[in-house]
Amino acid sequence: MSLHHDHAEPSPKAPLLVIAAIAALSLALAASASFGLVERDAVPNVSRAAAGTQANAIRSLTFADAPDGAVLIDDGTTGERIVRVEPGTGGFIRSTVRSLVHIRRSQGISARTPFTLTRWDDGSLTLSDPTTGRALELGGFGDDNRAVFAALLPEEAA
Repeated sequence: MSLHHDHAEPSPKAPLLVIAAIAALSLALAASASFGLVERDAVPNVSRAAAGTQANAIRSLTFADAPDGAVLIDDGTTGERIVRVEPGTGGFIRSTVRSLVHIRRSQGISARTPFTLTRWDDGSLTLSDPTTGRALELGGFGDDNRAVFAALLPEEAA
C-alpha cells in the first residue's frame, strides 16, 4: 500500500500578493515617520487662529531636573518657582516634557528655553515649544493628565 501525495499543487498567488503589499505599505509608512516625512504627533497641530479659537490663559514655563531627581517647574517670564515635582511622582509631566526636550536636543536647542502652556476659549489645553513648532494637545491624554498641566496656569485663569 503506497501513500503518495502530490505536493506540487500551486499556491494561490492573490492572497500572497495582498499580504506582501500590506507589509510593504506598513514599512514605507513607518520609515516615512522615522525620516521626518510624516509628523509623529497623534493630534495634528492646527492653527488656532484659522479655527477662530482665542487663548484665554497663557503661561511660559521652564522645566529643570534637580540633583535629587525632582523636576522644577518655573515661570519662564519671572523665574518664580511654580511647583517642585518630587522624585517618583509626576509621571505624565516627566514623560511629556522629556519627549519635547528630546526633540530640542536632537536640534541643538537649549532645554532652558521656555515652553508655552495655553488654555483656549474652547477649553482645550496645549503645551507648545515655540523653538521647534511642536505642540501637544493635552486633552487627548485624559482629564486627570490634562488637570496636572491646567494647575500650572495662574490662579485667576485656572
